[in-house]
Amino acid sequence: MNIFKGFQKGVNLGGWISQFAVYDHEHFRTFIQESDIRDIASLGFDHVRIPVDYNVLEDEEGNPLESGFGYLSQCNDWCRKYGLNILIDLHECFGYSFDPLKKDMDRKKFFYDDALQARFLNLWKRIAETFRDEPARVAFEPLNEVVLQEVADAWNGIVRRYIETIRAICPDHYIVIGGVCYNNVMSVPLLDPPYDDKIVYNFHCYEPMIFSHQGAYWVEEMPADFRIGYPKSVEEYRAASRSISRDLGGAIFAEEAKEMGPSFFINIFQPALAHAEKYNVALYCGEYGVIDLADNEDKIRWLQDIHTAFARYNIGHALWNYKEKDFGFVDERFASVRDKFIACL
Repeated sequence: MNIFKGFQKGVNLGGWISQFAVYDHEHFRTFIQESDIRDIASLGFDHVRIPVDYNVLEDEEGNPLESGFGYLSQCNDWCRKYGLNILIDLHECFGYSFDPLKKDMDRKKFFYDDALQARFLNLWKRIAETFRDEPARVAFEPLNEVVLQEVADAWNGIVRRYIETIRAICPDHYIVIGGVCYNNVMSVPLLDPPYDDKIVYNFHCYEPMIFSHQGAYWVEEMPADFRIGYPKSVEEYRAASRSISRDLGGAIFAEEAKEMGPSFFINIFQPALAHAEKYNVALYCGEYGVIDLADNEDKIRWLQDIHTAFARYNIGHALWNYKEKDFGFVDERFASVRDKFIACL
């Protein structure tokens, strides 16, 4: 299986120019600064994943916003200075969002709407043109977390057109492709074979979700006061997960899930690994982490276990999250285990 070189140990900059509370240029200018990038590099990371929402890069009519492209370019300059690569992730596009808090969003329309897809590709042309000169340092991720499994075939078709669009501008940049069901690791085998040798298969892993998202206000039917430790038995996690939707429950219900510990992750990764090995494609985990509400020592045990699986198969990864968004490892709730946490990373 191939290796995603230069993108083996990363962290997400979520909450900066994506999933922000208010569209505010003061926030965009101050949330991530050069000192943050310097600190990330000092901890031994080799890249940052930068989620960005379409409305930072273009207005509602689709016209480019110089300010938004400026934030991305400035961060790239800082990363170049401190030896970090970047993965640009379009977290939301016009007409589509994964965000469960946007309950009126039609999560199917984008995948069958030619006009929405044309606008999506046009935005990506601008991104590609902006970063065309740094193929070794800059990678592209077309869209974060496709929710519905039923659009898997349509998504593969969009990915094909996306790759053709990007390759006309950037023939040598890595392109990182995720699957359906919120980019669940079990959906990787539904991705089409790669179109060239610079394609990477991507998944997110917060398994078991009932642990990593305990008490999360954005998870439907999740009690705010619910808490559960790590590790518990698979059956205990399955029983607790029945309080939320099976789609959100994740791979804990998969037959590959046998027992907790490093073997849990190794087992649920197997279908994705087999698909990646079949086509000699690198495998990458673009998001993983534990909510700040969980017990700190449990977070460390979980992190050690998933990193054991990553290391065994040379799976590149980017922690969610650097700062805030209920997962930030530099935040106060992580303070008592910060040194242990960073040692795991």
